[in-house]
Amino acid sequence: MIKEKGTRVHLMRYQMKRTLSHPASGNCMLMTNSVRRYTMRMSWSCVWGSHLTWDHPYYDIARHQIVEVAGDDNFGRKVIVFNACRMPPHHELDHHKLLMYLKATLDQYVESDYTLIYFHNGLTSENKPSLSWLRDAYREFDRKYKKNIKALYIVHPTMFIKTLLILFKPLISFKFGRKINYINYLSELEDIVKCEQLVIPTRVRDYDEKIRASLKASVQAQMSPPRSPPLPNQQFGVPLPMLRARRSDNEAVPLVMQDTVAFLMEQGLEIEGIFRRSANVTLVKDVQHRYNSGEEVSFSQMEDVHLAAVILKTFLRELPEPLLTYQLYNDIVNFHSKSGEDSLILHTENYASLKFLIEFLVQVSAQSEINKMNNANLAVVFGPNLLWGQDAAMTLSAIGPINNFTRTLLDQHHKVFSP
Repeated sequence: MIKEKGTRVHLMRYQMKRTLSHPASGNCMLMTNSVRRYTMRMSWSCVWGSHLTWDHPYYDIARHQIVEVAGDDNFGRKVIVFNACRMPPHHELDHHKLLMYLKATLDQYVESDYTLIYFHNGLTSENKPSLSWLRDAYREFDRKYKKNIKALYIVHPTMFIKTLLILFKPLISFKFGRKINYINYLSELEDIVKCEQLVIPTRVRDYDEKIRASLKASVQAQMSPPRSPPLPNQQFGVPLPMLRARRSDNEAVPLVMQDTVAFLMEQGLEIEGIFRRSANVTLVKDVQHRYNSGEEVSFSQMEDVHLAAVILKTFLRELPEPLLTYQLYNDIVNFHSKSGEDSLILHTENYASLKFLIEFLVQVSAQSEINKMNNANLAVVFGPNLLWGQDAAMTLSAIGPINNFTRTLLDQHHKVFSP
């Protein structure tokens, strides 16, 4: 049975009624009633931001969706989004509580490399915080928050924000100042993060279209180059069944996953913060190009554990459809709130790849005393790379249940996956 003690979940002996199976039809059943009950218990104790009730201390801030979590960027870093246009007028918002809410959100990710995207459009005299608040906010975020932020992108900057940064220059360290980047058009974000995973406010999109329409046609053409056709040996961004069909051995687990996991099993299990660090952007693109060109990739020769870790996450994130599939998105996001029994279905390639990945992550977690990556930390890192919405980004209300589901796969792997 399952018993709860305080905020921790204690899993006692519990016989599952159904496990992940591998029927001859090529589809696989995933999860059981017992796992659902375990997830339901865990979701409230492990991730405070999953579904905030009206009596939660941060509910009045969270309901505005000013701060959101949007998965990983193109370099394997967590993405935190701040929407200025969603800030209500001064008299409707407790700015001190907003600051505490932002810190509470970042606290879940600051041990990893992360990216902050600030949508500036929509900041007006009615909702603009005071200069003293901005100064205090910068000072409030000590080295713990600044150390692992790899980039701050200010989208649609105005003369006001540029002047403000000049005024704050004496307070901003040279090292942090180098992390600040201006983004003039949403299309420029594509080099950083997939825009479809961001819930960009309508006001921001409308403003972007307005300023783009004022550009000359030649400039617009330069901003939006045509996409190259897929390469014959392309590995990234290709459906799993197609990758399997290309292989002479008919192996269901993709080559990139096999290569990265094999190297990390040898070299990465005892690396502190594995999967929390980003890698050199040029090297990441080079490895992707080599895989897509059909070249052999040897991580042993490169001797970069974090590069292999980022490539694994990038491969999962660039799948045309998430490993846990769009079809299961609503079921997984609402998994903890349902009652009764049902099954979640995965195709053979998805099942084999998921099982392969989870069994590897269990080995990583087994060394958590050394690498500091227990099941909870791994779930935060990999949850957004296993499932995302088809039409919208993962907000805090969705990322919590997804991470909880991922942790359940790790905690219950011996029961979830049948031999």
